[in-house]
Amino acid sequence: MTTSVSAPTSEVFHSVSVDRAHAGARLDRFLVDAVADLSRARVRSLIEAGLVRVDGRRARKGDAVVEGAVVELLSEPPPRDFAVEPVDHASVVVRHEDPHVVVFDKPAGMPTHPLRPDETATLANVVAFRYPEARGVGFALREPGLTHRLDTDTSGLVIVARSAEAFESLREAHRAGHVIKRYQALVEGLVSAEGRVDYPLVRHRKDPKRVEAVTPHVRLRAGTRTTEAHTRYRPVRAYRGEADTDLFTLVEAELTSGFRHQVRVHMATLGHPLAGDTLYRGPSLETAGLSRHFLHAFEVQFPHPSSGNPLVVRCELPADLEHALATLTVVP
Repeated sequence: MTTSVSAPTSEVFHSVSVDRAHAGARLDRFLVDAVADLSRARVRSLIEAGLVRVDGRRARKGDAVVEGAVVELLSEPPPRDFAVEPVDHASVVVRHEDPHVVVFDKPAGMPTHPLRPDETATLANVVAFRYPEARGVGFALREPGLTHRLDTDTSGLVIVARSAEAFESLREAHRAGHVIKRYQALVEGLVSAEGRVDYPLVRHRKDPKRVEAVTPHVRLRAGTRTTEAHTRYRPVRAYRGEADTDLFTLVEAELTSGFRHQVRVHMATLGHPLAGDTLYRGPSLETAGLSRHFLHAFEVQFPHPSSGNPLVVRCELPADLEHALATLTVVP
């Protein structure tokens, strides 16, 4: 297998020849192996956009490559990891700060970290600007000091370590289940009692944007990796919408794990999808001015990385979620 990189003015950025060892492999898997720093998600998007050619012709991700074929990329793949540009955003509020740890209140609509070097409107950019000592701390350069993440449209608290020592302490606390995260979510229907969901989670078999709960009715291929996930929930208040049949419950969800979409998937699996969560068939609240799913990380509790003493940080519901609740009627 040989790889060449063309001049920046050329349409073709990468040209890869298929060697004997990779003959018969799927196109997407071949490219992940053949091109450094090219993720499977990026390969998929390039192929879907028609930016991959095999011997000069478009191909599908599942097509098998043959020995000697030339695979060309018509778009330069970004690196998997990179140092983020320090950029401040006044909308991001700090709820706790000390020499070891910072807890940010991330607004909805802001990604936790960038996927491309040219992205600057993320929490990671704010961390790099306000706390430059956190650069190089954490899981990756593009995630300075971040100990966990929130979905882009989920608002609320994110814990950031200011040093490598603090990061390792918080990482160990996460592993031991000593970091507790609590969310407020408005879900469809009436939730009459508290409960717990223990379904493992896995990336959806057909939709890369979604996550799937592994219930007794779900059949997975042999060898599929699943992640343990446990969500406790309790009802706080019931609401009625414009129609008498439009019922909602504000719940508090608690978890020590933190798989992507965990609260959203677990509640949807119970038959109570989040209001505004179109990805998991939740009811719309656009008439209430809500253009995202109703989920807010309002509290985190963890052992302080220096003293070991428990630290609890809270924040209130943001204005858009408060407004959405105000348009509903409380059920006595």
